[in-house]
Amino acid sequence: MSSSLAPPEPLERLPGVQPLWIGPLRVEPPLLQAPMAGFTNYAYRQVVRQFGGVGLQATEMVHARGYLEHLSRRGEVPDRLWGVRHEPRPLAVQIWDNDPVAMAEVAAQLAHQFRVSVVDINFGCPVKKVTEKAHSGSWLLRWPDRVGRIVEAVVRACRPVPVTAKIRLGCTRDRITAPEVAQAVEQAGAAALTVHGRTAQDYFRGQADWEQIARLKQHLKKIPLIGNGDIRTPQDVVRAFRLYPVDGVMIARAALARPWLFRQAAAALRGEPVPLDPTPEEERRLLLHHFQLVLRRFGPHRGVILMRKFACCYAQGRPGARLFRTHVAGIQSSEEFYRVVEDYFPRTPRSD
Repeated sequence: MSSSLAPPEPLERLPGVQPLWIGPLRVEPPLLQAPMAGFTNYAYRQVVRQFGGVGLQATEMVHARGYLEHLSRRGEVPDRLWGVRHEPRPLAVQIWDNDPVAMAEVAAQLAHQFRVSVVDINFGCPVKKVTEKAHSGSWLLRWPDRVGRIVEAVVRACRPVPVTAKIRLGCTRDRITAPEVAQAVEQAGAAALTVHGRTAQDYFRGQADWEQIARLKQHLKKIPLIGNGDIRTPQDVVRAFRLYPVDGVMIARAALARPWLFRQAAAALRGEPVPLDPTPEEERRLLLHHFQLVLRRFGPHRGVILMRKFACCYAQGRPGARLFRTHVAGIQSSEEFYRVVEDYFPRTPRSD
């Protein structure tokens, strides 16, 4: 696959970038936070929201039949939906499965009881337990008609709440099915399509192919196209809008290490000066704030375990990051976490 984005160059104003409309929902700026299993929980979404610049946030993906089983057995919704009922809008919840009936039942609850802004369907996850074991996610890209039937059932159950779909280019590089899938998604009544520029076979290796994403525009008659993959900087966002006929850009893994990326990208799209990255002292305070949000929901034992991977994200690009990740991966208590953070994110000395 070809490289997607051009070499870095100066930012320029993009007066042609318009708000993104997902059915009746106006998304401005047209920047979306990707749903990521194990990461985009309530605490992370709060951190991103505090920086601003994101047009639409999303939860972690929720397994439809797993949701129904959990609700039946425990009488409560899964942890991945904690906070969703009272969280600021707009907010999307992503669901996955291969059973249209279960998908429609869960989607209806999300749309009419939780009153979420968007129900998104995952047809892009390449993880084996989702594809090979559960025959869901990107595994379904082999059969555009099955994708269409699932989307149609969910759209019918959610109306008037808009339904979107997230896909990859196909299952393998020698079988790109995205054009057929895109048409099936639109014909089934979806309000937008997000495309990650890799196949399931690629997983996250290589480079996202934005040329392939761009070609899908001709296969969509009226719904917006959202591009996703290898968006790491504000410059990447500006170039994606300038070079490719996308209506929105979704940012995923890069924002785990830099939750302020949306604010920077939004400023870049407006032609304004891009806000600076936080200082090491500000990053330290942000990391500890994030930890407090996690502890408040999950308690000290689970909170410490969950925070290990988030802390590793914050360390990306910092001196001593490898050693920090080694130490933080083994922490067992809040005290240990605070000690490791103080060692690697030292306080800035006060200047009198």
